[in-house]
Amino acid sequence: MRASWYEKTGPAIDVLQIGTMETPEACDNEVRIKIFASGVNPADVKLRAGQSSYGYNFDRVIPNSDGAGIIDQVGPGVSKNRIGQRVWLFNGQRLGRAFGTAAEYICINVNYVTELPDHVSFDEGATLGIPGLTAYHSVFADGSVNGKTILITGGAGAVGFYATSLASWGGANVLCTVSGDQKAKRALLAGAENVINYKTEDVAERVDAYTKGKGVDRLITVDFGGDLPWMTSIMRQNSCVSAYASDSDKMPRLDFFSFMRRNIQIRPFILNSLPQQELNSACSGVNRWLVEKPNSLRPIAKKFSLEDIIEAHELVESSTKFGTVIVNP
Repeated sequence: MRASWYEKTGPAIDVLQIGTMETPEACDNEVRIKIFASGVNPADVKLRAGQSSYGYNFDRVIPNSDGAGIIDQVGPGVSKNRIGQRVWLFNGQRLGRAFGTAAEYICINVNYVTELPDHVSFDEGATLGIPGLTAYHSVFADGSVNGKTILITGGAGAVGFYATSLASWGGANVLCTVSGDQKAKRALLAGAENVINYKTEDVAERVDAYTKGKGVDRLITVDFGGDLPWMTSIMRQNSCVSAYASDSDKMPRLDFFSFMRRNIQIRPFILNSLPQQELNSACSGVNRWLVEKPNSLRPIAKKFSLEDIIEAHELVESSTKFGTVIVNP
């Protein structure tokens, strides 16, 4: 099969190779998927660059975790009825796995594979994995959001955009922070009721005005440490903070009593560590959203051939994209 790989970490142009590898065979509880679309996430380029390891010390790595395609082989323990099924997948290069979706085929445990609704293209399916599942868990891990007020930071980012769309679908009143007018338009497109430019506006003041002093029921944050200065001031009593990143401050110090007085729950998480039951719930929930909201936007930044995977990784690193960068093996 044709594939891209790297044998050492570093800049994409220096380490990514393209060539032929042996086509894998499905083992116990695995399916083999012919990949039509591979999604490139920020975590994928960080792994390739050596900025994040997750303990991956392999001689050869095929990058990219997310993808979509058709099951063409099943291993022992998997029903043969799944052969020919259109699917989307995640955790291709995660949890001790070296070979991701930047290849013509992948063999992966069936737990990470979900049927793709017919109206969703393979390219769109490859945008769902890490961003969609992280967004779903962020929004719904603490129950229904119907009638709730939610603030989502980074509402135009990959996870933030999907979190906004999912929360809106779930019946929430959604506020988003953004860094500019173009990103504000994207957040509104996803379903936000109001947007706050955190670079030019006081987030706490704007939330207070939008909620008439009541605050928000849930905060979904892409930068826990960076949001701490105003965090507790915008939270209602018995509210919840769901945090999936904290890049600006990886060891934030917080005022414990300000959280305790309002009984604010803090829920940090990473998708890789969620129990299988939670992952199953997120996969089925994303599919319900796809079916019940078929016209929801599943943004694709740009598509590349496998031969142009270096450019694909570089575009993700540029932080100028809107949506998921796709590689078509």
